[in-house]
Amino acid sequence: MTQTSSRKGTVLAVVAVVLALGAGLLVGRFWRAPVDAGDRAGIEKIVREYILEHPEILPEAMQNLQKRENAQALSGIRDQVHTPFPGAVLGNPQGKVTLVEFTDYACTFCRQSVAEVEQLIAANPELRVVVRDLPILSPRSADAAKMALAAAEQGKYAAFHHAMFAAGQPGPETIQAAAQAAGLDMARAQRVIADPRIETELARNIDFARQLGFNGTPAWIAGDQLLSGAVGKARLSEAIEAAKKG
Repeated sequence: MTQTSSRKGTVLAVVAVVLALGAGLLVGRFWRAPVDAGDRAGIEKIVREYILEHPEILPEAMQNLQKRENAQALSGIRDQVHTPFPGAVLGNPQGKVTLVEFTDYACTFCRQSVAEVEQLIAANPELRVVVRDLPILSPRSADAAKMALAAAEQGKYAAFHHAMFAAGQPGPETIQAAAQAAGLDMARAQRVIADPRIETELARNIDFARQLGFNGTPAWIAGDQLLSGAVGKARLSEAIEAAKKG
């Protein structure tokens, strides 16, 4: 489902909820009795007029509905999503506030977000950024993601992460260059890449993204907020501050 159709569905759901609640309130206030078919049109007209006169209630209703939907999507997988592949963390590994980023090394918007994430880390000493490699945009994305996880195993995830995005689109030469820039032991890295757990980790990330309704990169989780796309540092900062407050 596209983000546009999802947003449209959310709006319709909110309107339906408002209409249903409004109808119930009006029945309780004006009729104090069950609604028959003849009353329904009149009630809906009154509710519609109220919404048109007070459109400010819709954003609030949408926000509350989105919070419930996000909490439901995260239910049961929050701890798993927040638990990184060992070493695949930026910022403070022991930080009390977690930002989860789904990223693809072939993603231009992810590349643009690298500096913003670094600025957020600098501004928040307790920020822990769990990076979930989501190789969905290019045939070479998976190769870069596997090398990133191999770098994590050597404690050099951040170095490879930044070098890979700086190198450009993933390919044999750029992946090799990023690995060398990060100072990887290439023989050790190849052994890790051949380990079945690497494929398992990437498959899990794709499954997590599907469950959370993410259909592209970058995508983010902060507290109960699910954000899609290059939303910008200001929006991410707001989400982080909200997560701090619980």
